[in-house]
Amino acid sequence: MRLPTHALPAVALVLALATGCAGDDGRRTAGDDVTAQEAALLAGLLHRNHTEGGADFVVTAPFGPGAVLTLVGEVDFRAGTGRAQAVTSTDGDDVVRTVFFTREQLWFGDVPGVTEALADSGATFLSRPMATGDGETPLVDVLVTVLLGLSADGDDAPAGFLDGDYSWQGRRSIDGRPTDLFGLPGDRTVAVSSTEDVLVQFATPLPAADGELEATTTLAEHGRRSLDLPDEAQTAPVADHPELAAALGL
Repeated sequence: MRLPTHALPAVALVLALATGCAGDDGRRTAGDDVTAQEAALLAGLLHRNHTEGGADFVVTAPFGPGAVLTLVGEVDFRAGTGRAQAVTSTDGDDVVRTVFFTREQLWFGDVPGVTEALADSGATFLSRPMATGDGETPLVDVLVTVLLGLSADGDDAPAGFLDGDYSWQGRRSIDGRPTDLFGLPGDRTVAVSSTEDVLVQFATPLPAADGELEATTTLAEHGRRSLDLPDEAQTAPVADHPELAAALGL
């Protein structure tokens, strides 16, 4: 579907999604154009995430030989907030951080040395704004932007999906859930539940310093969420403690 563009400096991230008709028993060939019925369904896919309220998620992005960043958590699409365990795996070694996020801010917990360094204030989280300047954008910021971009306040126009390069690509089981798979412009793919018409998985290429990487977002257990973000007393800005910045590990 046609999403508002979420521009990140040096990333030029554009999201687009599509869905298919749940329970469609007609014979299809991979590569077929989406039907008018599918276009009507896909036009409301992101709004459906919004009306459902939220979901559990797993976002993965390999970013080098033997290196993967994985976010596992839950998101409140209505509020635009989320929390996750961020696991950076490099050649079998894992670095784990707790991350809370909004569209504007990130909070990092479980950072080595923070509790001791900030003992006087009692803060246990470091925070910083989402990257908005020129230069390389941290991968965690990009993945959060992709995730929060999977929601919209209203439906899109179905006609837009009949004019573009949107295609049905077959059926696939994802975590035991039957889905219809669709190809989108820009080598993106989306998998939609064949029984519930909700987004199950979205994969998109992202520009990277050494070429391109692919981020895959999987959603489950759609429903309302209520997430409490770290309060001011628990938080210290990264900018005030540059000596701790390297310990973030993201």
